[in-house]
Amino acid sequence: MNKVLLIEPDRVLAEVYKRAIEADGLTEVISVTGAQTAIMAADQRKPDLVILELQLIEHSGLEFLYEFRSYPEWQSIPVLVQTMVPFAEFNDNWHLLRGELGVRAYMYKPSTSLRQLLSSIKEHSLVTQ
Repeated sequence: MNKVLLIEPDRVLAEVYKRAIEADGLTEVISVTGAQTAIMAADQRKPDLVILELQLIEHSGLEFLYEFRSYPEWQSIPVLVQTMVPFAEFNDNWHLLRGELGVRAYMYKPSTSLRQLLSSIKEHSLVTQ
């Protein structure tokens, strides 16, 4: 069974994502709302994939990514960004997100359907199997 670490501060949206992901296949979703709890959850549960909102309450999603990637055992885990931050804000720095921080996909919530999110999860989960 694959484990997905979902970092989403909106609890209602997180529950919608969790139910859809778990209903779509043999995937366990570990849902957290912040960066620090995400690090602890990753340490305890060893996710196969991370879905990350960049706008978090205490620490930003970028701070989470830098800390997450500082651990050798987590450097190859695919990260999908599902965020309210428009891609245009990172357009000049996509090489940083993709290269150094290992972001496999960048999805803007207002224009990404649940079906597209599930498809991206399936596509990038294959990398870890």
